[in-house]
Amino acid sequence: MKTIINDTFMLKTDTARKLYHEHAESMPIIDYHNHLSPREICEDRMYENMTAVWLGGDHYKWRAMRAMGYPEELVTGVTVDMSGSENKAEKDYKRFLAYADTVQSCVGNPLYHWTHLELKRYFDIDTALTPDTAEEIWDECNQKLKLKEYSTLNLLRRQKVKVLCTTDDPIDDLKFHKEIAGKISDISVRPSFRPGNVLDIEKDTYNNYIKKLEEASGISISDVEALLEALKIRLKYFMENGCRVTDHSLEGDFFRRTSKEEVNRIFRKRMEAATDSEGLSPNPLSVDEAAAYRGYVMGELGKLYAEDGLAMQLHIGAIRNNSDRMFKLLGADTGYDSVHDMNYAPQLAELLNSMDKEDKLPRTILYYLNPKDAAMLMTMAGNFQGNSEGIKGRIQLGSAWWFNDHKNGMRQQLQAFSDNGVLATFIGMLTDSRSFLSFPRHEYFRRILCDMVGDLVESGEYPADMDFLGKMIEDICYNNAQKYFRF
Repeated sequence: MKTIINDTFMLKTDTARKLYHEHAESMPIIDYHNHLSPREICEDRMYENMTAVWLGGDHYKWRAMRAMGYPEELVTGVTVDMSGSENKAEKDYKRFLAYADTVQSCVGNPLYHWTHLELKRYFDIDTALTPDTAEEIWDECNQKLKLKEYSTLNLLRRQKVKVLCTTDDPIDDLKFHKEIAGKISDISVRPSFRPGNVLDIEKDTYNNYIKKLEEASGISISDVEALLEALKIRLKYFMENGCRVTDHSLEGDFFRRTSKEEVNRIFRKRMEAATDSEGLSPNPLSVDEAAAYRGYVMGELGKLYAEDGLAMQLHIGAIRNNSDRMFKLLGADTGYDSVHDMNYAPQLAELLNSMDKEDKLPRTILYYLNPKDAAMLMTMAGNFQGNSEGIKGRIQLGSAWWFNDHKNGMRQQLQAFSDNGVLATFIGMLTDSRSFLSFPRHEYFRRILCDMVGDLVESGEYPADMDFLGKMIEDICYNNAQKYFRF
C-alpha cells in the first residue's frame, strides 16, 4: 500500500498547489528553536538503525506507543527489570515493530503524516508503514543509514537546513558550537540563551546552580545586581558565539509588582536556605515571592536583550512531570507533560509593560500551549508593536507549539495571527524537536499555510495576486526569520 504523500498532499486547490510548488517548496529552512544535540552535530553522528534515529528522545512517539498499551521497554527501551538476556539489536527491532503498529492506528494524528513524510523525504520510501511492511522498511532504511550521506550533518543538508538554534544553559561552555563554527560553513548552528535555572528559584537545585553560575562568570553573586552582572557576562559570551535568540518557559505565576530592594530580600532568603546532604536546598519562598523575583529578573534580562537586538521567546503553559513514578524512572522531557489551564494575561501585560515603559522591550515571540490563549496572545502582541527600527512584527504570536503542531493547531495559529495581526510579517515554523529526522515538519507547515491562503483566494476573500502572495509565502517560510533574528 502506497503512502498518502504526493504532490497534492494537503493542497486542496489549484492556488494552494501553485503557491507551494512555485514558492514554498524550494525555500531553505531556518529552525530557530529546537532541542537537538550540538555534540551529535559536531561529531557528525551515524545512527545504527531506525530505532536509534526515530525513537531516541522523541516523546511524541513515546506517548502514542504508551496509549497503545506497550510497556516502557518497547517505548524508551528502559525497564525496571534489567535481568533480560535479549540483545540490543533484537530489542530495537521489537521497538520498531511496536511503533509500526502504533503509527498505523494514528488516524488523524500528525505522527502519521510526519512518519510518512520522513520515510519519503529521507529514504525515498512510498510504502505505508504497517506491521506487515515493517520488516521491509526496517531493512531498507537501515542499509541506507550505514552510508555517510545519512550522517547527522547530511540529514540536515537533505532538508536544506541553513540555520538551527539549539537550547543552551547560560553556564554551557559552548564547546561544540565553537567546533562546528570552525569546520562547517554551510550550516549555521547557533546557541540560544535559556536562563531557566536562574528563573526557577523554587527548585531545590537553585542554590547549587548559582554557585555554578559564579564559576562560569567569574562573579561572586551575593545580590540580584551581581546575579544580573553574571548573566550579562554569559550573554555576551553567547553572542560572541552566534547567539541571536533567547528562550524562557513560563509554567506558573511569573510577575508581581516589586522593587529591587524586595527582590534582593527574596534572593537572600533563598540563598540562606539550608542545604541537605545531597546538595539540595528546599524552597522557603511563597508563590508571590517567587513570582516577584522571576518577573523582575526577566524584565531586566529583556532590557539587555533589547540593547543587543536579541529575540526573547516566551513558551507559556506547560504543566510538567505529572507522573512522579515515571519521573523517578526516566527523568524530565520523557512524555509526561501536558497543557496547563493557567490564566496569565494581566501578568504578561505587566511584564511586557515593565520593559516597554523604558522603550526596552525586545523582539518578543509569545507561544501558547493551551489553544484558549491564541487570541489573547495575538491581541497582547498588538499592544506593543510600534518601534522606531522598522521591525515588522516585532512582537509575534509564535508558531503552533508542541501539542498544537498538527493541522488544526497550525490553522488555528495562522487564523489567530490573521484575525488580529498582519500575516505577512509572520516568522514561520520551528520544530521544537529532539529528532534529526523532524525537518519535514517544515514542509507540513508550508503545505498547511499554502492551503489556507489558497482557500482565501478561491473563495473570493483575497484577490489572486500571485506575485504578492508568492513573495509572502517565501517570506514566511524563510526571509522573515532571517531578517527578524539578524541571521
